[in-house]
Amino acid sequence: MSENSDRGPRRMYPDMPLVGVGAVVIKDGKILLVRRAFEPGAGKWSVPGGLVELGEKLSEACERETEEETGLKVQTLELINVFDMIDRDEQGKPRYHYVLVEFLAKPVGGSERPSHEVTEMRWVTREEMKELDMTKTARRAIDELFGGLT
Repeated sequence: MSENSDRGPRRMYPDMPLVGVGAVVIKDGKILLVRRAFEPGAGKWSVPGGLVELGEKLSEACERETEEETGLKVQTLELINVFDMIDRDEQGKPRYHYVLVEFLAKPVGGSERPSHEVTEMRWVTREEMKELDMTKTARRAIDELFGGLT
């Protein structure tokens, strides 16, 4: 599958920054992580999330994307922070450029079922997270939430 074939707006070398959301979902003291199937971050662990659709509120996008990727229904609780994710190529041109809005969320239903966008999902403790190859933005969001303790 090509980078931009059926995943919405052009993600690689976009014409403008794309707005994405992520959910730091916590249950029984553990955080839900997914392993990304596609770039950017393919093979790395991250929080569930994706792009905001036209006409969609940020919290709605967070809840929809989490359910699409994991099968879990979540309720967004509060904003964690907003982060830039800019990945430049060898010439300095932005290959990927996202504005990421990260939320704290709690599961409220559904059943765990990873989508084609993730290769694996698991609940981990903050201690277990230290050993995982995570995206920088996911680690930043979780550090922000817990005061840099991860």
